[in-house]
Amino acid sequence: MMKTHDIARLSAIRLNADATVLGAITLGVALACAGCSRTRAADNSAGASPPAVAVAKVSRGDLTQTLTLAAEFRPFQEIDVHAKIAGYVKSISVDVGDRVKAGQLLAVLEIPELLDEMRQDDAAVRRNGEEIRRSKADLERAESAHQMAHLASTRLAAVIKDRPNLVAQQDVDDATARDRMAEAQVATAQAALASAEQQLEVSKATQNKTQTLFAYGRITAPFDGVITHRYADTGAMIQAGTASQTQTMPVVRLSENRLLRLTIPVPESAVTRIRLGEPVDVRVQALGRTFPGKIARFTERLNADTRTMETEVDVANPALELIPGMYAYADITLDRISGALVVPVQALDRDERRTSVMVVNGGKTEHRDVTVGLELPDRVEVTSGLREDELVVVGSRSQLKAGTTVTPKTGGAAPAEGKP
Repeated sequence: MMKTHDIARLSAIRLNADATVLGAITLGVALACAGCSRTRAADNSAGASPPAVAVAKVSRGDLTQTLTLAAEFRPFQEIDVHAKIAGYVKSISVDVGDRVKAGQLLAVLEIPELLDEMRQDDAAVRRNGEEIRRSKADLERAESAHQMAHLASTRLAAVIKDRPNLVAQQDVDDATARDRMAEAQVATAQAALASAEQQLEVSKATQNKTQTLFAYGRITAPFDGVITHRYADTGAMIQAGTASQTQTMPVVRLSENRLLRLTIPVPESAVTRIRLGEPVDVRVQALGRTFPGKIARFTERLNADTRTMETEVDVANPALELIPGMYAYADITLDRISGALVVPVQALDRDERRTSVMVVNGGKTEHRDVTVGLELPDRVEVTSGLREDELVVVGSRSQLKAGTTVTPKTGGAAPAEGKP
């Protein structure tokens, strides 16, 4: 009979043999599965289609680069209307919101002292006129006396020449002296007349000055506009406009609103492309409309703090739809190119040395160096390196290499015109 330990040894040998057979079977099954997997992968690889990539067609169109800046409408001109002379407001015929024309009467001042001065000036003018008439009469009398004295002197001179002993020399000398005296009286009368005429001119000038000052009591509008503020009422005391600003009260404030200004700060990079008379689109969000304007003036000097140049855009406002103080956005055209080759900005690859795109040509990709011109936020002008109707990749290019076979998916041609 077999012993107990012999039986145990036989059992262990049998178990090891079974494990070896089971391992061999398991390894065979695994190898078979791996082979099947490789076969299926190879079959799938052989039947897969090329990857699809997003592309855009190179097209021609117009490019416009604009600069958009915000600004606030201001009146073309706005002033506080002051009185030239001091007085009380006798009447005021306008109020806030009234539209007035140039020369229209706004207010009348009451100035009693000027009325007295005007009466005095009138009297002085009349008096000087009478003085001129008296001087003219004196001149006529002196001229008549001189004419008689001169005639007598001439006759005595002729007689003594023909008959020397007929007239005494004393009589001749007296006649000559009277002639000269009469001549001097004529000169005196002429001087008196000239003095009276000059005095009349002085009186008239004083009268005109007083009348001019009195006319300043009628305050009129210097230009067409709208009354935006009324400072004075009837009976208010108005100081002369030449007085200290702390003492002077205006009558009204007048704004010219049929033409408005937009003062915009143009950055340093764009100042060389600002041109007088260039049209500007002015967008007013409060009204939901766009109004035409034009560049009317600029300072031709950069602000040292902001590095900008103040540029003014004039906007016509004949219907007074725009109100000073409204905000607006001015679109200033900096560059405009017609018929440019255009690609989306997403098609560009840039590095320090070059700019390139990936072109799909015959179903395969290729890298192409390009030269770009005008650049907008969403599209770029290509000046060399591409032809019209070529396809450029605009999708992800990280997994693509030159020569890769792809299926282009066109999302539409690049937009040809627009504003950033």
